Amino acid sequence: MTIPIDPSLPEQRRSTRRAWRFMRWLVPMLLVLLFLAVLIWLPWQARQMESTERQEQLIADTLWVEQTLRFELARSEEALSALGADLVVAPMAQAKLQARFTQMFKNGPELVRVIWSDADGAVLDTHGSDLPAAGLPDTTLQAGEMARSMRRGRYSEPYGATPSTHGLIDFYLPLFRNGQFMGSLVATYSLQVLLDETVPWWFAQDNALSLLDRNELTVARRASGGPGRGVYTHQRELDLPGAQLVLATDSVKGAPRLLPNLLVGSVIMLALGLLLSLAALWRHISRTLAAERALRQQMAFRTAMENSLLTGLRARDLEGRVTYVNRAFCQIVGLPAEELIGKKPPMAYWAPEATAEYEERFQGILSGKVTPQFETVFQRSDGTRVPVLVFEAPLVERNGRHTGWMSSVLDITDRKRVEELNRQQEEKLQASARLATMGELSSMLAHELNQPLAAISSYTAGALNLLERAASSGEELKPGMLRHPLEQARQQAQRAGQIIRSVHEFVKKREPVRQEVPIRTVIDGVRALVELQTRQAGVALRVHIPPGLPPVLADRLLLEQVLLNLTRNAIEAMQDTRPEQRVLRIEADHEDGQVTVSVIDRGHGISPEVAERLFSPFYSTKAEGMGMGLSICRTAIEFHGGTLTHAPHPSGGTVFTFSLPAQAASRALG
Repeated sequence: MTIPIDPSLPEQRRSTRRAWRFMRWLVPMLLVLLFLAVLIWLPWQARQMESTERQEQLIADTLWVEQTLRFELARSEEALSALGADLVVAPMAQAKLQARFTQMFKNGPELVRVIWSDADGAVLDTHGSDLPAAGLPDTTLQAGEMARSMRRGRYSEPYGATPSTHGLIDFYLPLFRNGQFMGSLVATYSLQVLLDETVPWWFAQDNALSLLDRNELTVARRASGGPGRGVYTHQRELDLPGAQLVLATDSVKGAPRLLPNLLVGSVIMLALGLLLSLAALWRHISRTLAAERALRQQMAFRTAMENSLLTGLRARDLEGRVTYVNRAFCQIVGLPAEELIGKKPPMAYWAPEATAEYEERFQGILSGKVTPQFETVFQRSDGTRVPVLVFEAPLVERNGRHTGWMSSVLDITDRKRVEELNRQQEEKLQASARLATMGELSSMLAHELNQPLAAISSYTAGALNLLERAASSGEELKPGMLRHPLEQARQQAQRAGQIIRSVHEFVKKREPVRQEVPIRTVIDGVRALVELQTRQAGVALRVHIPPGLPPVLADRLLLEQVLLNLTRNAIEAMQDTRPEQRVLRIEADHEDGQVTVSVIDRGHGISPEVAERLFSPFYSTKAEGMGMGLSICRTAIEFHGGTLTHAPHPSGGTVFTFSLPAQAASRALG
């Protein structure tokens, strides 16, 4: 039996063989092309990777250098702030001050000069380089004005950079005491020394570093390894308040080159590819681990610093939601961080009595109107009230985008307690001074009260005599006969009662009450007591009060105590003066929105040695004096926003003058 053969089968087999033959050539060709592509791509990719790695390393190193420079300046700022705080609290001996300056210059080689000035700008002391004849540059003066208005330190713009000299920068620190500007400290830094002393040698060998001002002019430069090639560069702005200073780095390394011979390179790459890959991988892993360790150390260091702060830190976004709190803030409000982060007002630490104040301030924050500094009260979870001082500032990213608000919170419980103790002590001292004054006036008061009491006795005895005479004679007694002696007795009794009431009002303890008070009322309130002293000492009293004086916003009894102390000192100063020259004058005036009262005597005057310590507590030139009279007087006047001064009188003696804001000015200040 014959089986028929399909004539198309040989052709199908030939087609299948051609397809397999083509596939056998196609696969090797594709592999060769792929291999060639890899040979070409790998050097190029290696070059790109190396370039990227160098750039990333340069950025990381630049960030580290920027943080190092900022940390060095921050350390110097803290030392300067500590010195300013000590200078504001009490004067410092010259030797101790110079020792502090010397230590600061030893710790900070970049320091060139430190200048201490008073509130009027006069230089009190300086250390380091001499101040130029032209004084501080305009950039520093402008930074000083901003620093005083903001009540915090501020840097000036760099200055003084020329092709042959390096630039300088000033840090202006205003000094305040009880809200009053007391002067300033100005520290001058050499930017070149800052680079030389702070930047490690190994980084300077590989990179040329420059500090640029806002006009991109070089104010300091360090290029130990030669000039940069402009291939790997990075710029980072230093976070200095008030100054725009940019750290620019330019690597001395050039761009990596492709291998000149790809075939030779392919052979080398094929032979060493595995080793290089492993080495590169190990290097990359080592650098990554080192970077992670450095990052962890930096984070641990920053966390430790934040946790060691006594100042509470709180960050909020633009919607008022809390995004960050540190340990000090949690301790102040008595709540853990997990109960605060992510929460929006009303907050759990708001005190119920201050909720309206919180809401009003929060609405201001949402509208972009923030109060830079204010005092308020927080409530802990156990109900304890904590008085706090809050500083609020915008939270701005490096690109200038406003992302929220940053708050610094200080627990001022101890300060409030000290202020309350000081207030109580001041009240006790004032009461003691009033009692001491009345003790000195007791003999004169007894003499002054004897006169109306003796007159009352005489007039009542006369009235009784008239009654007895009419009763014995049987005559009719007319009412008019008794009117005169009884009226006189009533007047004398009112006079004695007025003296007793004046003494009672003067010595009794009470809270200060500020109200509109005419100066004439103050002088008339103590005039009777002053006249007692002048009559006892043989002194003539002259009082001149012009009409139309505006009232002052003050506590009348405190001003009466000041006036009585000043007049008593003036009378005692004229004990050795000839009788015809013993004249005590009390004069009032109004000028430049101030009401002034002057107490003028013709006594022995005040020597320069005594004048230096005249207002110091517990300093007295009297054998029995406590040394608190003039100190209390100055405190009372300053409590009303005024000043107490003294000056020699041209004709001999002393003029004590206290000035108080007139009533309209007081309202404006309030």
